Parts: sequence; structure tokens; C-alpha cells
Amino acid sequence: MPGRLRFGPAGKPVDLKKADYVRAIEYIAVEEGLDALEYEAVRGVRISQKKAMEIKAMANKYNVVLSMHAPYYINLSSPEKETVEKSIERLKAAIQAAWWMGAYAVVFHPGYYKGNSSREEAVKRVVDALKHVVEWMKQEGIKGVWIAPETTGKTSQVGDVDEIITICSQLEMCRPTVDWAHLYARYEGQFILSKDDVLKVIEKLEKELGSEALKPLHTHFSRIEYGKGGEREHHTLNETEYGPEFKHVCEAYKEAGIHAIIISESPILDKDAIVMKKICCEEYKYC
Repeated sequence: MPGRLRFGPAGKPVDLKKADYVRAIEYIAVEEGLDALEYEAVRGVRISQKKAMEIKAMANKYNVVLSMHAPYYINLSSPEKETVEKSIERLKAAIQAAWWMGAYAVVFHPGYYKGNSSREEAVKRVVDALKHVVEWMKQEGIKGVWIAPETTGKTSQVGDVDEIITICSQLEMCRPTVDWAHLYARYEGQFILSKDDVLKVIEKLEKELGSEALKPLHTHFSRIEYGKGGEREHHTLNETEYGPEFKHVCEAYKEAGIHAIIISESPILDKDAIVMKKICCEEYKYC
């Protein structure tokens, strides 16, 4: 990675919603100076190998790092066998498409606690399901793609920091995705209130998973609205009545000296990704 931080949107730029991802990559790189993009397959993986290869070529041309967000309809912790099997197939489809397009990480929400006797049982189900996915990846010869379980924003979902660490520590080809907004919402505004809160997460990840988890650390950011039970809605950086504060993330990244991908999940996606880059590069002299 030429820079320590890379910035980009979760999906296509807000002014290019009708364009394809090939054009979107060129636009964010040339017009906006961004160098990361997360392909959104949250409603299902619908891409041909040919189109994926075109996306890969454009990303390589402009040195844009790609990741992919797998479908929302994944619940690897379900006690229902059919639900888990369908979830595995959706995740496999995302991994296959990511491999075609050269996306280095496939982000996904692991599942829910409902139907399990404990949170630990839910996490164990996730790990057991993902072992099948990792074995399939090996059989298919898929390399250079990480499965990247994400910290989640609702207390009903598997996905606090410790659970993501447990999942990744028991699997090959697995690295964490940290969504700072989700952590803020999950703890109803009582966490990610300072640089030190961000550093605690970074230090725990490095201690438990090793420095490879931070090369780079894959992260999401936006401001967020929460209620009882956690996440409600993502908000823009300008909506300062909502947290968390992006400056705490920049400060922590600089102090820790890490490399990171920062994906904007703000409603204005690329426009706030540009703001985030400006804050880190100009205000904190770290990019």
C-alpha cells in the first residue's frame, strides 16, 4: 500500500447511481482522489465473471483497492439447517465474485443470537459454518480473498469485538471488519467516545489476532442514530447531533501508526469519504 490510509465509498458515488462500477471506479479515482471502493452485493450477488474482470482491470489501472459487502441475508448462527446452508451459498457467491474482481475482503454480518441457548453457542455455529466456507475456498483455489466478519450495530446480532476476534482466531483466511458507527450504536453511545476507545479496539485486535489483522485494518465509518437495541440509521458527517466523531478514529490511527481502509457508509458516501480524507490528511497529517 503506497499510503497508510485509503478512503472510498460503500457503493457507487451518489452522483453516479445509474452508472456501472467500472465507471464508478474511474470517477472516484480521477475526479475525487479516492483509492478504495466497497462493491455492494447486499441485495444479492448479481454479476458475471466478464463484468467482474472489467471492474478488476479498472481498479488495477487506477490503483483502487476493492472489497465487497456480501448479502444481508446471511445468518450463520441460525439453529435452522436450511437457513445456514442458504447463508453459506450466498457467502460463497460473494467470495467467488470478489475473487473474479480482485476484491481483497468480503464483509458480512455473521448472524443473530435468536434461537441459541447462549451468545457462545451462536458464535460457535458461525465458526462451524465458516469452516465449510474456508474448506471450499481451498478446494476452489481461491487466494487473496479474506472473509471479513463485521462488528454489528444491533444487540440482537453476533458481532461485538470479542466475538469477531473469536471467529477470526479459529479460522484461516479470516480478518476483522471494524465498523466504528456500529460499535457506537451497539453500546448506545457509550463507546467510541475518544481516541483511547478506538486504540483499545486496535490494540486488542493486534494482541489477539496478530499484526496481520492490521495490514490493513478494514473499517467502516459514518455517524449513526441509535435506540434501544442499537443501530437505527446512518447519518452524514455534517449531522453533528449524532456520533461518533471521526477525529477520534484519525487520531488513533495516527498514534497506532497503522494502515487502514476507511469505507464511508454515510448517506452521501463518496462525498463524506472525501471529507474524511481531508480530515486525516490535512488536519492530522496522516494519510
